[in-house]
Amino acid sequence: MEAKSLARALAALLAIVAGFTAPCLVVGVFLGEGAVALRAFGPTVGIGIGLIVFVVLAGRKKGKPSLSPRGGYLFVVLSWVFAAGVGATPFVLSGAIPSWVDAYFEAMSGFTTTGASILNAIESLPRSILLWRATTHWLGGMGIVVLTVAVFPLIGIGGRALMEAEAPGPQVDKFTPRLSDTAKFLWLIYLGLTIVETLLLWLGGMNLLDAVAHAFATMATGGFSTRNASVGAYGSAYVDIVITVFMLLAGMNFALHWKLLRGDFKTVAKDTEFLTYLGIFAIVSVAIAIQLRTTGVYPDMGTALRYAAFNASSILTTTGFATTNYILWPALSKALLFAVMFIGGCAGSTGGGLKVGRVVTMFKMGLSEMRYLLNPRGIYGIFVDGHYLRKNIVYDIAAMVFLFILSAIISTVVVASGGYDIETSLTSTMASLGNIGPGFGLVGPALNYSFFPDYIKAWLSFIMLLGRLEVYTVLILFTKAFWRR
Repeated sequence: MEAKSLARALAALLAIVAGFTAPCLVVGVFLGEGAVALRAFGPTVGIGIGLIVFVVLAGRKKGKPSLSPRGGYLFVVLSWVFAAGVGATPFVLSGAIPSWVDAYFEAMSGFTTTGASILNAIESLPRSILLWRATTHWLGGMGIVVLTVAVFPLIGIGGRALMEAEAPGPQVDKFTPRLSDTAKFLWLIYLGLTIVETLLLWLGGMNLLDAVAHAFATMATGGFSTRNASVGAYGSAYVDIVITVFMLLAGMNFALHWKLLRGDFKTVAKDTEFLTYLGIFAIVSVAIAIQLRTTGVYPDMGTALRYAAFNASSILTTTGFATTNYILWPALSKALLFAVMFIGGCAGSTGGGLKVGRVVTMFKMGLSEMRYLLNPRGIYGIFVDGHYLRKNIVYDIAAMVFLFILSAIISTVVVASGGYDIETSLTSTMASLGNIGPGFGLVGPALNYSFFPDYIKAWLSFIMLLGRLEVYTVLILFTKAFWRR
């Protein structure tokens, strides 16, 4: 019975994904790219219609689908695997990316909001394809499963299991009585911020399609740009500032956005994770700006701070935009950017990485252990925002951090097997696992991932998914206990 529910839920999700190619088809026809747009998006629109018919007809007899926690994990992983396949189809059919491996890498990078690309001539692509490329970001940012829960509510424990399996953070914040309503409010906040940023970028001189694409990528902390030189191609301080602000908004917990809308400013102002997040951004930005100014990279402190803040927020929030080739910056500045690659955004944000909340918890755990060594008779707890963290939560976070680091080590070895240097191997892994996009070495902001052989691209596609679903959700499928009846 659960297999049928799983099939129906997957069909509903893939119908949503395929349905989002329809606007790209319309835009392509409007912009005079009718032949390419029909070839690229016509089949996916047809697939979407067919899947909707299947869901409606199946629903008449079986009622609403319900998934157990075990089924929820399987559904989430399969959703992302198949969604990337649907997302890759327009790239191949249009001829923009002839190779299926490359197209799947690009689509998985989009949906997981990684922003790593294999494209060398982005500006020569059809505008409708660039819009779809940005749309994969936007769908993946808040979560395609969260969108499915909002549009097709799943009853019982199944709905919560899906949210928890996909949510980018230690736990799901349910701020409305019904989980489907929570999912809807998350998407409405996400949509509202996207519209505001689009208007601001449009008023700043971007054409409408570029403004939409960059707003999609910013709010999803994705990083796909419509320009080869990323945001740096615009050379605009206004654009840099707008995107920096919205990257920071996207990197904060969306539950805090909800509280701000309700006027609960006091809670937001006291949130430990949020304050730490802003503190890391401020310290790193100022430190980099000071070095860039004192070493003469930029002529004045204002310009140095502009470039430092943009690229620091881009790496910290795992967005992956760039306004300059930071590989050419002094060693300390590069080291600071490398350090924040391991942190990421806040829990419950669209950002990737370990998350600031986990880093704070692990830091407090270390202090607690040192106090215990000094006074073994004492009783020391770990408190965050005045709340005691139970041991099972702390152990869960510690285990996740361990698996994250272990995955990074294994992946670095896999990439290095292709004969690449340690800087490229390590940072391409961290950029994929942390859903950041650009790294250092051969995968710096002025380069891309096209040179990797197919097996490494396929491996990094898996690593992107592993990072986006925060390790547990994917690795649990490889355990005997998961498949045991």
